[in-house]
Amino acid sequence: MTASERAAQLVRIAAEAAGDKLADDILAYDVSEQLVITDAFVLCSAPSDRQVRAIVDEVEKRLREEGDAKPVRREGEREGRWVLLDYAEIIVHIQHEEDRMFYALERLWKDCPLLELPASVTAHQAARAVGSPE
Repeated sequence: MTASERAAQLVRIAAEAAGDKLADDILAYDVSEQLVITDAFVLCSAPSDRQVRAIVDEVEKRLREEGDAKPVRREGEREGRWVLLDYAEIIVHIQHEEDRMFYALERLWKDCPLLELPASVTAHQAARAVGSPE
C-alpha cells in the first residue's frame, strides 16, 4: 500500500507552503505501510519560535484554500517549538531546529520511502544551502 493521491496532493501543498515561509530541511515520508492512522508525514524546521508559527499559519491557510482541508487536531501551538498538524491523511510536523535535531524523527522513519516534493521546494532548499539568492 502507498500513500493515497489525496495525501500526496496535501503533502505537495504543505511542503510548498512551508518552503514559501523559508522552512528548512523539508521532507515527506510515506508511512502508510507502518501506520494505520495516516498516509504521510511532512517534516520541516525553523530557527525560531516565531518562524515556526509563521510556517504553521501558512500551511494551514494553503491547505484550507487549495486542499480544502482543515486539521482534525493541532498540538504544541502555544509553545511554538514543535507544532503537529493532523489532517488525517497527512501529519505535518513543524519543529524548532533544536527540537528537530534532538528528536530526530528522520531516524525513526528512515525505512519509509521518501515522497517526492515539488521542484519549487527542492530549489528553495538547494539555493539556501549554498547561500545564493533565490
